[in-house]
Amino acid sequence: MKTNLKRGVVGVFAALAITTSSLLAEGKTYAVVNGDAITDTDIALILRNPNIKFDNLPKATQDRVINQLIDNKLLRQHALSTGIEKDAKYKETLDNLKKDLALQIWMQKFSNEIKISDKDQKEFFEKNKAKFASTEELKARHILVKTEAEAKSLIDTLSSAKDVEAKFIELAKTKSVGPSGASGGDLGWFPLNQMVPEFSQAAAALKTKSFTTKPVKTQFGFHVIYLEDRKGAKDVSFDSVKAQIKQMMMQERFGGELQKIADKLKKDAKIEYK
Repeated sequence: MKTNLKRGVVGVFAALAITTSSLLAEGKTYAVVNGDAITDTDIALILRNPNIKFDNLPKATQDRVINQLIDNKLLRQHALSTGIEKDAKYKETLDNLKKDLALQIWMQKFSNEIKISDKDQKEFFEKNKAKFASTEELKARHILVKTEAEAKSLIDTLSSAKDVEAKFIELAKTKSVGPSGASGGDLGWFPLNQMVPEFSQAAAALKTKSFTTKPVKTQFGFHVIYLEDRKGAKDVSFDSVKAQIKQMMMQERFGGELQKIADKLKKDAKIEYK
């Protein structure tokens, strides 16, 4: 088990490496401002989220982003025209940026030297199979009411129903105060550990096509639960999680190797605390 400090170091290194990848990427040009191109690299820096695809954004949003970058380019060009590069603060800041960039590019190259073999990945998988196993899933409906008395009344009604599932759906639509009421209380498929403990325990104890005979109290109110179906936990194959394992091992080794270098450098460094 690694310490919080080491996890923090790994996170910083990974973030810096990702930033460097963005800086080194060739950019698609969207506009040119007095000879200065606006590329997808500029856009990535302003969006700050690799999961957001600029080309998938609404046209109005794209235009706002491009116009903001145009303003930035113009203001930057204006700042340079004032001779700001001769300013002492500018020179100091630029020197620090160069040092940070040197670190980022060095780390990018260092990370490319780390290799994870198929054998290593398979050994990791065998030792950690339990972590990759899927959890049991349930398919259920529920009726949520405010009082225990209301829940007991619903249970009495369901107990005498000829078609329990149809009656349950009808009651959910007319009596449930939960958001799923309109769809007959349908919760769809969900992992057993996704719901609050009281709900999960009660649902897991049910046989399929049956409902809870006692109100289930949670922080949201009182529930009556109907279990439609269930899927047992399943082991996943190595191939299905291979990419995930490689990423995990890369991050682990990358951070570990960098920490070793940092620790060695610290021993030889003159550090003064003030």
